[in-house]
Amino acid sequence: MTGADPSVVTEHRDPASAGGTVACGADPAPTPATPGASTQSLPHPSSPRAVGTTRRTSWVRQALARSTPIVAALAGILAVWYGVSYLVLPTSQRFLLPPPHEAFGGALSNPQLMGPMLEGLGRSVTVAMIGLVIAVVLGIGYAVVMSQSGWAEKILYPYAVILQTIPILALVPLIGIWLGYATVARVVVCVIIALFPMISNTLFGLQSASAAAHDLFTLNKASRWQRLTKLQFPAAVPSIFTGLRNAAGLSVIGVIVADFYFQQGAPGIGGLLRTYTLRLQMDALFTAIALTALFGVVVFMIFAALDRAVVGRWYGRPTR
Repeated sequence: MTGADPSVVTEHRDPASAGGTVACGADPAPTPATPGASTQSLPHPSSPRAVGTTRRTSWVRQALARSTPIVAALAGILAVWYGVSYLVLPTSQRFLLPPPHEAFGGALSNPQLMGPMLEGLGRSVTVAMIGLVIAVVLGIGYAVVMSQSGWAEKILYPYAVILQTIPILALVPLIGIWLGYATVARVVVCVIIALFPMISNTLFGLQSASAAAHDLFTLNKASRWQRLTKLQFPAAVPSIFTGLRNAAGLSVIGVIVADFYFQQGAPGIGGLLRTYTLRLQMDALFTAIALTALFGVVVFMIFAALDRAVVGRWYGRPTR
């Protein structure tokens, strides 16, 4: 044969390898990078650094997704506020709705106003939390008693409904006459307002266990206490936290109403609202209203986060 066929690939053995063959004419295998090379290695997707970066990015995205609607709503409120103050109200009546920078700036820069306002807010927070704790204890106990017997529910539940349907403003004068116009009366108002959500939601949760689960406990000869603690209470956890979240918001309303009407002793934020209204101190009034709204939002967010954390972990749902 006179000429070599170019399509034929010959092989020779690499003396540096143990019996390996290298094809002539083929691309050589890439050589491994030396330790002193300047190539920058990227983290493996499953490495701790990559996982941490992914989690931080996910957290930032969730925070932005949650905060963007809130910021947009606040911006819209401020825009409408400025529009009404400057475009709708004449200059002679602008004191009724001053622009935000005047409504909040004057009070926030005045220590003589902010000092008593923050002290009153602190007293209102204390009264609201005391009333909420009492309402939670009484509501859960009341619901437990009703869940253990049908006749107990028929006797006791109508009183809870009556307590809820009577307007609290109709009871405030009686509470003031019987208990005075100081802290005790304010706590009682908070308890009355926040009690019914705890009773109704806890009772619903205690009665939500399935009949099959009750039959299983009956077959195992479980006592009433075992049935309550190991079946009914676990089934009632979501409902209890729903009632707690609602009762927390109502306790804030209760303390504002009580402070507004009970003027003896150190004033709360509701008493200061009444004082600022009578004096037409619009900057202090708007600042006190903003602090009250912030108080309610913070209380609701705390108990909503507690609800997601506890109930989500209990039932295997991811917390958000």
